[in-house]
Amino acid sequence: MMLSRTADHLFWMSRYMERAENTARMLNVSYETSLLPQSAAAVEAGWEGILSISELLPAYLALYKTITPLDVMAFMVKNADNPSSILSCLRAARENARAVRGTLTTEVWETQNQTWLEVNRMLKSGAFERDPGQFFEWVKFRSHLSRGVTVGTMLMDESLYFMRMGTFLERADNTARLVDVKFHAMQNEFFGVPNYNGALAIEGKVSESAQEYDFYHWSAILRSVSGFEVYRKVYRDVIRPERVAELLILRPDMPRSLHASLNEVVSNLALVSHDRESDTLRHAGRLRSELAFGQIDEILATGLHAYLTQFLERVNVLGGRISREFLLPQSAG
Repeated sequence: MMLSRTADHLFWMSRYMERAENTARMLNVSYETSLLPQSAAAVEAGWEGILSISELLPAYLALYKTITPLDVMAFMVKNADNPSSILSCLRAARENARAVRGTLTTEVWETQNQTWLEVNRMLKSGAFERDPGQFFEWVKFRSHLSRGVTVGTMLMDESLYFMRMGTFLERADNTARLVDVKFHAMQNEFFGVPNYNGALAIEGKVSESAQEYDFYHWSAILRSVSGFEVYRKVYRDVIRPERVAELLILRPDMPRSLHASLNEVVSNLALVSHDRESDTLRHAGRLRSELAFGQIDEILATGLHAYLTQFLERVNVLGGRISREFLLPQSAG
């Protein structure tokens, strides 16, 4: 059985790398959609949504008086005091990797270390300010490289299973937040309903300009999760909100969906769990089963925001159970 301290470092190394990638994805889609024709209030609401869903609004407002795209991106990218910034996540991933360097292959360690060295160089040179979009693509690329090197070089044992578990638990959390904030922003822009029910947004009547914005908005969201081509292949239809939600929540063959992420969490959890009756495995299995047998119409009818809020709470509980059963009790994300 692996030492809990080692498992803890591997789990959080992967979580922080995935968090950096997902933060880059979320910021990139907000950056792209903020360039579309829309009201100033809608732009501000979009960036405020990013901070709210990341639970960082109070911390941001303690430093900045107003919500502007440049300030939010600076806070979320390079603020060393923000534990969820891309810089902080890459630093934490590298520190966790260094703590278990002997457990990692040379390629995995060098990838983590090089990413940390390079992000510092890029931020000091002003590369982020010159082209935010290109910087976000770089963060995504380094995360892809990290995962690929891990799967391609690590022994298929408990070390790898804990790393994969951390990756996909983090991905489930972040995809749920992305879907929630973007559907919420869309609802407020065209329907002005603060506590929305997802079905309302789909049944509402919008103008031609709103429909055009609609297309670019959903296209940007799909591209942010590498899902645009996947959507075209699966649905062969115009982009419709309910199908975007279905793709990102229920489709088991969409790599970044909630269902696909929970499939990976459950399978890797089963590989490290010596007790098939453990409460942790049962909790994860129940959550996965609800995604496997869920229907998007039912989710939208009861309210997408309420569904995703509950999902995030349950993923957080699952993370706590994994920590208590396998990792160090003081672990915190």
